[in-house]
Amino acid sequence: MPDTAPSLSPQDALVAVMVAASASDENMRTAELVAITRMVNHMPVFADYDADRIRRVSRTVFDLFEEEEGLDALFGLIRDTLPERLYETAYALACDVVTADGKHSEVELRMLEEIRHELNIDRLHAAAIEWGTRVRHMMP
Repeated sequence: MPDTAPSLSPQDALVAVMVAASASDENMRTAELVAITRMVNHMPVFADYDADRIRRVSRTVFDLFEEEEGLDALFGLIRDTLPERLYETAYALACDVVTADGKHSEVELRMLEEIRHELNIDRLHAAAIEWGTRVRHMMP
């Protein structure tokens, strides 16, 4: 991988967090991919985002996952690119992606914990985000 990090927009950084959450267990499920696409297509934060960039951002995440210190590099890119006011948004999006298939693997839960830590999400705010995710994805 080249020494220069790819340039990301704030929206790219949000996509990177979602892709990382989905790929954390090495099994990106269809429901998770659909959730990412749905959020990019419908959320106001992505209003002017070119959805064709999802593939490029995904490739960047996958490439970094293959590096020894890739996860640290990924979080560095995200923190450098994403405005702090969108950190909780990133965590909420990651929670929605992980919950999209109705299952949570231990690896996915650890990734959410890592995202919380790396983005310095307050524990009380994280609990509220997680509760909101749970009720949005509740089955009858």
